[in-house]
Amino acid sequence: MSGHNRWSKIKRKKEGMGATKGVLFTKLIREVTVAARNGGGDPDHNARLRSAILAAREANMPGDTITRAVKKGTGELEGIHYEELVYEGYGPGGVAFVLEILTDNKNRTAGDVRSLFTKGGGSMATTGAVVFQFERKGIMTVKKGPSEEQVMELALDAGAEDLVPDGEGGFEIRTDPASMMQVHKALETAKVPVGAPKLVYLPKTTVTLTGETVEKVLKLVEHLEDNDDVQHVHANFEIPDEELAALESRA
Repeated sequence: MSGHNRWSKIKRKKEGMGATKGVLFTKLIREVTVAARNGGGDPDHNARLRSAILAAREANMPGDTITRAVKKGTGELEGIHYEELVYEGYGPGGVAFVLEILTDNKNRTAGDVRSLFTKGGGSMATTGAVVFQFERKGIMTVKKGPSEEQVMELALDAGAEDLVPDGEGGFEIRTDPASMMQVHKALETAKVPVGAPKLVYLPKTTVTLTGETVEKVLKLVEHLEDNDDVQHVHANFEIPDEELAALESRA
């Protein structure tokens, strides 16, 4: 299992929900707004918007906040215009990073992200230098409950590519981007406890981290994720179970 996914769970244990939830809501609102701007305000005919709204609801965002974000995207309410960018970089241990950005000031964001990489022992990379090491995929999580056979049959029949146990009794389903929403709808219809679908950059190969490099990389991930303009952080590292256990014991 991806060390980055495990780190997200550790981080939720470590942090209070105050500032964390504020940052999360900011990112979700931006995604809803941009999705509505690019594809219209009807989630039944805009897969990206449907995915964004599901993620917002999963985070317990109030319905009126979601509605306002949609209306800002469609132009019914005045809103900020966000530009979509992809930044690439390297962290400690040669870990490759791909960042999805939504910003209203790309010069500010570029400077902030470059500074975070530098302070974290890494560096920004030129466009195309890193992203080829990743594949664009749709993913969704299934909570503990249904059997692997049941989930696999439903998911594969709907067009999924793979199903990966998450180590806690649940599963991560992977799809090509075009099939993501139909797989999610099929699982919802079958009453499978499935989380919001999302598009990610999955690494083709991974770098295994040990020792001091583990905390250096995770600290860089945390600082990048805390930046309002960085929507998603994707990286190609794995962390051995014994390293994660030591980390969790200190959480």
